[in-house]
Amino acid sequence: MKRIISYLKPYLPKMTIGLLIKFTGTIMDLLIPWILAHMIDKVVPQKDIKLIIYWGLAMVFCAALAIVANITANRMATRVAAETTRKVRHDLFEKITYLSCGQIDNYTVPSLVSRLTSDTYHVHRMIGMMQRLGVRAPILLLGGIIVTISIDPVLSLVLLGIQPFIFLTVFYVSKKGIPLYNKLQQSVDQMVRALRENITGVRIIKALAKTDYEKDRFASVSSEVVKREKKVGMTMALTNPVMNLYLNYGLTGVILMGAYRVNAGLSQPGVVIAFLTYFTIILNAMLSISRIFVLASKGLASFNRIIEVIDTPEDLTIEDIPPTPSAYHIEFKNVTFSYHKNQANLRNISFSLKKGETLGIIGPTGSGKSSILKLLLRFYDTDEGEICINGRNVKSIPRKELHKMFGIVFQNDILFADSIAENIDFGRGLPLEKIMFSTDLAQAGEFIDTLEARWNHRLTNKGSNLSGGQKQRILISRALAANPEILVLDDSSSALDYKTDAQLRNSLNQHFEDTTTVIVAQRISSIMHARHIIVLEDGEIIGSGSHQELMKNCKSYQEISISQMGGASLD
Repeated sequence: MKRIISYLKPYLPKMTIGLLIKFTGTIMDLLIPWILAHMIDKVVPQKDIKLIIYWGLAMVFCAALAIVANITANRMATRVAAETTRKVRHDLFEKITYLSCGQIDNYTVPSLVSRLTSDTYHVHRMIGMMQRLGVRAPILLLGGIIVTISIDPVLSLVLLGIQPFIFLTVFYVSKKGIPLYNKLQQSVDQMVRALRENITGVRIIKALAKTDYEKDRFASVSSEVVKREKKVGMTMALTNPVMNLYLNYGLTGVILMGAYRVNAGLSQPGVVIAFLTYFTIILNAMLSISRIFVLASKGLASFNRIIEVIDTPEDLTIEDIPPTPSAYHIEFKNVTFSYHKNQANLRNISFSLKKGETLGIIGPTGSGKSSILKLLLRFYDTDEGEICINGRNVKSIPRKELHKMFGIVFQNDILFADSIAENIDFGRGLPLEKIMFSTDLAQAGEFIDTLEARWNHRLTNKGSNLSGGQKQRILISRALAANPEILVLDDSSSALDYKTDAQLRNSLNQHFEDTTTVIVAQRISSIMHARHIIVLEDGEIIGSGSHQELMKNCKSYQEISISQMGGASLD
């Protein structure tokens, strides 16, 4: 609750004005039945038409003021709810962007998507409803009770007698509801995951005729959501019928007792009519309060899920490790790493690169090639050993400074639904000349010139309107555009033909001779000209050296070379 208040604090002046306006409108609603009772019991018996018109106009004025005040307050509440939710959503999105890869793995992407969308929507509804009904309903409830006590204390005893039952019901349902909503949101996370997987893999699902299988899998996840929704719905649905039961019993009691008291001359007809009106107002107020508790239960459960992410402590903190003089640009010193901390994915990885040198990494799938790059970029921290750049441990380099050193093409990289130029620039404000130069180096200029809009050609999401080779060349252009200190290419030429791949290597050698390059590849032709090559298997280096040295000393490398090139040593 303190965190919600902290988000609402900047809007307290606006909320205070809105609540005062809402309070005024609610008081006007409470005055109308009192005026009606006064007219029936006091004004009408006088048979003075002017007094009747006067009090009638007073009722019209109260009704008009109530409508205007409630509409104005509701509009202000909506703006506050929208602004507050925007701030919560922004903070959550910002936090997600700074989560480490390990933390994202723990939360899972579908869960984070769900928190950023449906959970923030529930928070929005809760904040808006609390301002609209959270003030009006309690005032109508308490004001109605106070007025009824003032006009007939005896009849009020019926109303007061059912209040404990009402509050116990609301308390019980709310206590049960919040945990159920938490479980429901977890099921929604699972459904979002299944949906994302199906949308992302729709081509392979169709190609392998697995549509029915995926339908069954989604139906299973969806059924779990429905099951939990039913449980939550059935629990929360108790509120309205039980409230109606209590208050209708009370209304019946008021009518019976009111008829007896009027017949005995202890009360007046106008009082009973006003009392019935107030009872209806109190009934609606109690139903509104029950709705508030339902939405508050859902909103608080969602807000807690959001705050769980926002309050996640940073696990990749900057450590005060003094730099040491080094002749090497990049150093891995006996690095061991495990994703799940139960079995090492990398063991005792050591290599050193001087500035401008190229390292090639090759090995079977799952051998740990991409893991080395993730550690170099400090997406994860090592379990043992250290990684240094220019003699500085990567744990001591601020994240923004570290990542600015790199130009990167990942194995499954992303192109956005924007122009080619914007995809290459990536918000860095690069001049068009640099963008054009980088596309020429990446061998992308040739196909871009064939497009009608050239660099303004708009890509679809994930670059699906380009071929695989064209996408890779655009991604390489992005990595080269800012003239990086370290270039990382993770299987980035797999879709390129051998000629284009060779032209790309020549461009890098000519224009990026001072850039240290790390290339992960499946093809020996992509790395055989690197000064240093390491061969990985099961997370360990089983061979290192130049192409010629590995052809003599590393059986695994020889086998790869024979399978790809017949063992030839290309120049």
